Amino acid sequence: MSNFNIKRITKHLLTTHYQLRSAFPPLSLLAIEQAIKTCESNHLGEIRFVVETALDCGPLLRDQTARTRAIEVFSQLHIWDTAHNNGVLIYVLLADRDVEIVADRGIHAKAIADEWEQICRMMESAFKLDQYEDGVIRGIQAVSQHLAKHFPADGDNLNELPDTVVVL
Repeated sequence: MSNFNIKRITKHLLTTHYQLRSAFPPLSLLAIEQAIKTCESNHLGEIRFVVETALDCGPLLRDQTARTRAIEVFSQLHIWDTAHNNGVLIYVLLADRDVEIVADRGIHAKAIADEWEQICRMMESAFKLDQYEDGVIRGIQAVSQHLAKHFPADGDNLNELPDTVVVL
């Protein structure tokens, strides 16, 4: 096992739910949920936000990446289960301070992968300044701009997925 893995494992073992609650207190989670509701009124897309404190030992020992974990969560939450295949997951792995965006095939085919990466890096920069709520809300707004461009709201804008924040 390399030093990088040992450092990462240690970081994950030392990152606690207290740190998650400090970064994302209940009022911040409500503000994020409200931002999702507000943004989704402008398009037919669906946004889910998930924050996970740290990975368990098994995934850490396998050196699971935040990207791989985000894809698992995308599947577990059925974010792909929308009429237009335009669900988007914004996933934060707090121990790594890593943000991943997983987009379903309907929006993925229309947006450039580099655009998702830019949103992730912007959010990570905000996190470095301890601006978690602001970083997430700006990320939601940026994702929403892409969804509005490719899937603008029409008269029948159903909410297909819950807007609630998922904390793992």
